[in-house]
Amino acid sequence: MNRLPDPHQPTAHQAGQPHPTADDIAEALRRSVDQTMHDANLAIAREQTPHLATFYKNTDPVPHKGTAPPVAQPGRPAMSQGATDISVLMLAGGAGMALLGVGVSMVMLASHYANLGVCAVVFGAPVAFALALARVLKRTAGVVAAAPAPVEIHQHYTGHVHQEHHEITSTTKGLIATTRNEHPDPRP
Repeated sequence: MNRLPDPHQPTAHQAGQPHPTADDIAEALRRSVDQTMHDANLAIAREQTPHLATFYKNTDPVPHKGTAPPVAQPGRPAMSQGATDISVLMLAGGAGMALLGVGVSMVMLASHYANLGVCAVVFGAPVAFALALARVLKRTAGVVAAAPAPVEIHQHYTGHVHQEHHEITSTTKGLIATTRNEHPDPRP
């Protein structure tokens, strides 16, 4: 702590040094009082702060098995090690093929042997085909699962019966095309 001389007591100054003015002495006293107050506040804060542990380590041994029976968990069941290995292999192969395709298309574009549109169609078509096939298979599986078992239907008619049968044949060609099946109105 800085101890300043009492301003009311005369002091000897070194030769050639200016005498401190009243403002200099007041500033030195203010700094001394501020430092003393700061030190006192820190001491009070140290005394009033509780000494709490910052961590706790439980040293009790962990039981190997509990008494609760196993419960089925919601969601997808865990995969076997073989299924996990195969899925990792498929993901790695897919990522490798994507990188290979991007690399080949970059080389072709850099050498001016390919057109960007052609590359997009050539490399995008298998992906679009795979997505469309997956969607069709998913819908087909849902339809097959929801279909009722086949039942024989016997219909018996009395009186005059008029049956109409229409057969419509259409073809669609082109990359982007629309098919309109038009048939005659069955009402007379």
